[in-house]
Amino acid sequence: MPRVNVVDGDLLDQTVEVIVNAWNRNIIPWWLLIPQGVSGAIKRSAGTAPFREIAKTGPMPLGSARWSTAGRLNFRGIIHVAGIDMFWRASQESIVDSTRNALELATSHDVGSIAFPVIGAGSGGFSEAEAIGLMSLAIEAHRFTGTVFVVRYRPA
Repeated sequence: MPRVNVVDGDLLDQTVEVIVNAWNRNIIPWWLLIPQGVSGAIKRSAGTAPFREIAKTGPMPLGSARWSTAGRLNFRGIIHVAGIDMFWRASQESIVDSTRNALELATSHDVGSIAFPVIGAGSGGFSEAEAIGLMSLAIEAHRFTGTVFVVRYRPA
């Protein structure tokens, strides 16, 4: 059972193999969106390659997760999760499912360490503490054997 390490900082500064992007569901073309928050920071640093790659996979069901390369970032990959619905709102199920499905992908790619943003907080409508609680339950129940970080965004 993995231990949840909740840390303050920037997702892109974590020393991990893979990061998670709390992404939309690929219903709106990536080039029409102006990514905010985590997605915006990833796009500015990674470039558009991961977003073009994930867009080719088609619409993502709510709570699902998909793998892409990391673009210009120094990670093995990015796991994109559909944590919010078409109205930019999260649910308990979408947070738990996104977390669990990201860990499934990480396990299948033999990842040793992963960093999550707080899925569903902010524009998703959940408080940071409530979202972290839901994510922690999903993480602790999963068979992933690597190191897991949940990063509360705190600019340096």
